[in-house]
Amino acid sequence: MSAAVFLRVLLVLAIIASAALGSPGNSYHEEYTNVLRVAGTGLIDITTSAVDRRSGLEYYNVMYGEGDFEMDSTHEIATAPSGRSAPTNLTDTTHMTYLGSVPLVGVKVIKSRSIYGGIGAEIQESFAVTEMDRIQRTFFGSRSPCDSIAMDVSASFNGTWTTDAAWHKIFEKKVRDHTSFQGRFDVKKLLKIQEGSHPQNRFSGIDF
Repeated sequence: MSAAVFLRVLLVLAIIASAALGSPGNSYHEEYTNVLRVAGTGLIDITTSAVDRRSGLEYYNVMYGEGDFEMDSTHEIATAPSGRSAPTNLTDTTHMTYLGSVPLVGVKVIKSRSIYGGIGAEIQESFAVTEMDRIQRTFFGSRSPCDSIAMDVSASFNGTWTTDAAWHKIFEKKVRDHTSFQGRFDVKKLLKIQEGSHPQNRFSGIDF
């Protein structure tokens, strides 16, 4: 092999090694990212949903209204390369302000469905507000190394704001949480439902 050919082979191998080291595929093989930054006045219509039956994930987020609106949000879903029981993480981070004579209506639901191998828990948030300043983080984690869903929210609003959480295992446990306010309020609330599982290889995806 000539020196020129040998150098070309070394260069190709170096490029392949560099790509492999820098590739997120070493940690996960499926990724969804949605970053939205918006500011203005007018009609707001936003819908995001995600269902992954391998991990029991169900997620729905809907908002509709008309007024002065500003939002900075990031949705991320990452799944590790572990076959049929692939660890999955979801995070939803949102900072939002709204002011309008027409109420901004929103519903967010995140579930870990037991029928698909989840822990049988869900958290739901809903609101109808004419004013709102809200910072929120929502999380779903599957087998990394535990199963959990969580919602951490800080909100100032004028209107109605409600959260509900439930965790049910037949013949084992039944947990329910309900919070609702109507009027002008400042609220901080953390809801987290978590269940340990057998130790597995760490998934270096998103975490809460």
